[in-house]
Amino acid sequence: MLNKKIVAALVFSTFALWLSTVAPSTPIAWMLSILLLTIYLFAFEVVEVDEAAITVMVILGLTSLPFVHSLMGLEGGLVDSEKLFTGFSSNAVMSIIAVMIIGAGLDKTGLMSKVAAFILKVGGRSETRIIPIVSSAVGFISSFMQNVGAAALFIPVVNRISTRSGVPMSRLLMPMGFTAILGGTMTMVGSSPLILLNDLILTTNQGLSVENQMHTWGLFSVTPIGIALVLTGIAYFVIAGKFVLPAAKKKKEGTSVINHIKEVYDIDYDLFEVNVPTNSNLVGMTLDQVETIYKVRVIAVRDIENHDLIGHGSVERSTEIQAEMTLGLLTSIESLESFVEGFGLKLSNKIEKFSDILSTQNCGTAEVVIPPNSSLIGKTARDVWLRKTYGLAMVALHRGGETMKEGEGIRDVAFQAGDTLVAYVCWDDLDRLRDNSDFIAITNDYPQQEETRPEKVKWAGLFFGLALFLVLFTDIKLSIALLTGALGMILTKVLNIEEAYRAVSWKTVFLLASLIPLGLAVSKTGTALWIAQETVAVVGDMAPWVILTAIAVLATFFTLVMSNVGATILLVPIAVNIAIQVGADPAIYALTVAIATSNSFLIPTHQVNALIMGPGGYKVVDFIKAGGIMTILFLVVMMTMMNIVF
Repeated sequence: MLNKKIVAALVFSTFALWLSTVAPSTPIAWMLSILLLTIYLFAFEVVEVDEAAITVMVILGLTSLPFVHSLMGLEGGLVDSEKLFTGFSSNAVMSIIAVMIIGAGLDKTGLMSKVAAFILKVGGRSETRIIPIVSSAVGFISSFMQNVGAAALFIPVVNRISTRSGVPMSRLLMPMGFTAILGGTMTMVGSSPLILLNDLILTTNQGLSVENQMHTWGLFSVTPIGIALVLTGIAYFVIAGKFVLPAAKKKKEGTSVINHIKEVYDIDYDLFEVNVPTNSNLVGMTLDQVETIYKVRVIAVRDIENHDLIGHGSVERSTEIQAEMTLGLLTSIESLESFVEGFGLKLSNKIEKFSDILSTQNCGTAEVVIPPNSSLIGKTARDVWLRKTYGLAMVALHRGGETMKEGEGIRDVAFQAGDTLVAYVCWDDLDRLRDNSDFIAITNDYPQQEETRPEKVKWAGLFFGLALFLVLFTDIKLSIALLTGALGMILTKVLNIEEAYRAVSWKTVFLLASLIPLGLAVSKTGTALWIAQETVAVVGDMAPWVILTAIAVLATFFTLVMSNVGATILLVPIAVNIAIQVGADPAIYALTVAIATSNSFLIPTHQVNALIMGPGGYKVVDFIKAGGIMTILFLVVMMTMMNIVF
């Protein structure tokens, strides 16, 4: 059977060839082919989204070579080569970098722990009270920082609330995640599409006549719409949550992490201690050989010289098992029995030699999520020496609602954004991971000393307030205003410069900056105008609200199969030209696209949904069930508010 990506590529290629025959000019034909290639790369994840964006940017750049555009039948390149890299210095990209740093600075002061304590104090243990409080808080925070960052900050907060209140994570994380996405529509700095919109408007204006020139939007231009969407999301889960959220047994207060993991991931592992006799066939084998073949995880070793090996950099997969060694195992009873019998091992009745170092005060099982900006994406546990480098002895990998366990080759599976790793780890190592942008440590109900800088909260608040003041009451560029706040946090040591660099999702930066030339090319070649004319020929006689709704639905569809940034860059020029064709305000049509690209709830393609999928124990069907209704509500509320406000 043909791979579905190959079939899709053939379909897209055929469609591109057909479009080239109906396109009115050669540049438009080539531009349509590149647009289809872009959609294909995003929709079928042929490569990472940032790699796809860079690929498209390079292809556009290569068309400026004389022999290339001659071969393609063009008079010049599809985009001016002098403007190919302007996205990296654009107002939008610099604003996003600053927003990420400001968000990290606020988190470093320990505000999130205070938020969790406040929510527990006000909300008590009632699900119907906790959901609106958590959702309101994350919605507000995501209005001035990236919604992925807001969700990442709140996952440990929600876990702490779940543990103390007894409300299951699955009942709290989806409302939190959805509201984080909705909160991004409350201000023009809340989501990447809205940050990008004003830059797109200014770029598009260059190709428009004077009477069709668009105005840019102010920071709070979208606030009434965003507030209505956030309130709708909160009300939806409060009223219908018991019907649309996955059912789960309530956790009792004080339920251990291991019991939670047994429930969510169906992992019934426990700790055992075995001794290796002299005549055992296990002697001479490496830990890697043992763990690859058998469903056991060796998390501690006492060698024949009574040296204990455990934790960060100590237990290496190349360690060779010797006679009279003692091994600490994490496995199920069934796997333990076959392992002990097969190699003639001596099983201790209880943990004796490792009773101190493997106590719950020192080590345990934890959940760790791979965020979208992690450098581990595309690499395997073996590639990065996960246990030796980070102290994580992975026993399971949860992805897309399915859990792969030890013995199923999980250490050879390349990591993806949103993967949840279930791993045995020493708490000191887990603490170190909290400052590592490659991970989001979910588990937090263990003896720990969180490294925060509460003494810097006044400085963080001062420079966050200064940034807002500059945005609201001066004509200075958004990027300069936000970078003022970010730089202030660095100079006052709220964050050090290394932490500031780690706070930036460089994947998002390259994705956004690399796609900006695509928008320029769509406008320059006349492709946007042609698509708009063809669309108007079909819906031009309909009521204005029908045309606007059709654009919102189209943006919703595109954001489900490609990035919201890509969908915005692709559709804004088209929407602007449609507006001009039907005599409407093009700025409103452009804004409709930028807001509608946040309508991403139906499947877990949005980065926020990918992040919460593992910790919440969700399956794709859970998103379809809850997100289907939310998608419709979003469109109805958005279009209603657009008509009221504008």
